[in-house]
Amino acid sequence: MILLSLSYSKQYHLRELFYSFFKSLVGKDVVVELKNDLSICGTLHSVDQYLNIKLTDISVTDPEKYPHMLSVKNCFIRGSVVRYVQLPADEVDTQLLQDAARKEAMQQKQ
Repeated sequence: MILLSLSYSKQYHLRELFYSFFKSLVGKDVVVELKNDLSICGTLHSVDQYLNIKLTDISVTDPEKYPHMLSVKNCFIRGSVVRYVQLPADEVDTQLLQDAARKEAMQQKQ
């Protein structure tokens, strides 16, 4: 939602910031919650500049509600359908995020 209210150039910079951040998490376990309320746990295999996500070794958090997903082991998720990505706290480099946020703020002031 926030991205929709920003100018195109700000959207682009934010997308690039998230893209760089998610690339650093390849190989880590994440939970992706989709806009249709489906939550998928898996290992982040790749992410592209559109924030499309590939997960391997997936499982759903509510298999009773989504039994058709039990046989799926890998998936591609279009970035526009992602609501949240939950990350393990110990895998997040907070210093990297803070530095990137500072750099972005400095660029916006100029």
